[in-house]
Amino acid sequence: MEPAEKFLPRYTVKDYNRWEGDWELIEGIPYAMMPSPFWRHQRVSLILAAQIEEQLEGCPENCFVCQDIDWIVDETTVLRPDIVVVCDRIPEEHLKNPPEVIFEIVSPSTAFKDEKLKFFLYEKEKVKFYALVYPELKKMRVFELKEGKYDKIFDSDEGEFTFKIKCSFRVNLSKIWQRI
Repeated sequence: MEPAEKFLPRYTVKDYNRWEGDWELIEGIPYAMMPSPFWRHQRVSLILAAQIEEQLEGCPENCFVCQDIDWIVDETTVLRPDIVVVCDRIPEEHLKNPPEVIFEIVSPSTAFKDEKLKFFLYEKEKVKFYALVYPELKKMRVFELKEGKYDKIFDSDEGEFTFKIKCSFRVNLSKIWQRI
């Protein structure tokens, strides 16, 4: 007997571009994005992106931060990370190459996708740093790609972490948590 998966439709970026609403496309399978994120999620994303932007201003290596931009991984996968940091290039429309750093703001409804599915995909696509930010726990976990696998290098609810890319920047957790 054939597995039912064989008969499920698969979609491409061309299909994705015609859809209404907010979606991600992962290996041909559409995933509806959750309704607009809650206040805490949005505040953390804004404060974190502003903290990074301030430090990257004037970066001679052309490193930039952006929120909610589509990353077209391939013809069957389009992801929309919460925050990305890219260097050397400014995308005209969408990202076509892996960012140096990705932040996902984790909520109970997105935890499985952020901790499992996206973790696997970002590792496979060789994103140097992947940070999971937990507003409810006031915590951040950072993984660094080492020899093709993610290694957890930071897991705390306080202090600072420095991301060492072409233009290094640090995230000060206390400054984030005190403002939400």
